[in-house]
Amino acid sequence: MKTLLSIKNLFAGIGAKEILKGVNMNIGSKEMHVIMGPNGSGKSTLANVLMGNPKFSHLSGEIIFRNKNIKSESPDKRAAMGLFLAFQYPREISGVALNRFLFLAYSKLKSGKDKKYKQISVFEFQEKLQEEMKKLKINSELTSRGINEGFSGGEKKKAEMLQLGILDPEMAILDETDSGLDVDALKIVAEAINRFSKKNKAVLLVTHYQRLLKYLNPNFIHVMIDGKIVQSGGPELVKKIEKEGYGNFLNG
Repeated sequence: MKTLLSIKNLFAGIGAKEILKGVNMNIGSKEMHVIMGPNGSGKSTLANVLMGNPKFSHLSGEIIFRNKNIKSESPDKRAAMGLFLAFQYPREISGVALNRFLFLAYSKLKSGKDKKYKQISVFEFQEKLQEEMKKLKINSELTSRGINEGFSGGEKKKAEMLQLGILDPEMAILDETDSGLDVDALKIVAEAINRFSKKNKAVLLVTHYQRLLKYLNPNFIHVMIDGKIVQSGGPELVKKIEKEGYGNFLNG
């Protein structure tokens, strides 16, 4: 299977503080990978570094996406190349309606990929948007508000899945997408991830819970402890973590 993302001996952190300590991983174009680990192990740092968050310093190592080293690329450039990050704590942005933002982002991405792209009309886009909203059980009133403005935790996560469905990137990095969700919202989010994955897209899911994984079919599970991948395997690793916790990995 073609490798879409290759992480090679990645060291990164905040300022002089080293958080990631030599991470290596290869993700195929049709694979779902899950990173698990206790709080503070570096999972969210990895997600942010992959997307180019300027808060984090990329100290050394390589991030190869679609055969290109993106170490020096901006978050916008990485998004244009097909990377998407769903945040653990999505920020509120007032003054820009979610539906307007999605229309502009969709148009920009499409025109950037194809110079012959014909601008989609607002009406055509609304049909596409309504179709995705129906799948996620999102009220139309929600998308007329500012981005995440007054949204509940579950609504914010659904809005991120709406962005994923509309923008249709090559790879989704999902940072703690399951945090703060009730059972019904969890199932809806899982269905959205599965729909995306079935389109032969790549997924990197960051979590320290097992409950979302009951609804997904990941190819690989990676355990991160203290900024390092200490063990990788198949779904059987989830059962081991559920039974034993992270103690054995911490002591290993």
